[in-house]
Amino acid sequence: MTSNDTPRAPHPYVGMWVTADGFIRQELLPDGRYDEARATRRSAYTGSYTVTGNHIDYVDDTGFTATGDVRDGVLFHEHLVLYREGDEHGRQ
Repeated sequence: MTSNDTPRAPHPYVGMWVTADGFIRQELLPDGRYDEARATRRSAYTGSYTVTGNHIDYVDDTGFTATGDVRDGVLFHEHLVLYREGDEHGRQ
């Protein structure tokens, strides 16, 4: 194993984000992909994302683009407000 093969810790935004009502669940994966579920529809939207500072750029697999910003531990994604799963607002 070379120094270039050293595993890195995942970005702090990696993980499950959820709306307060639990309707939308967006998982940011460590490989730069995301998977978004809506109600009982799993993988309703999938695609890639990049993080620059607290800003997230999304490109879904159909080419649609969106943006988000994390402020005070809350993800503001277009018109959605998502919380870390398990925090006081996010459902478990």
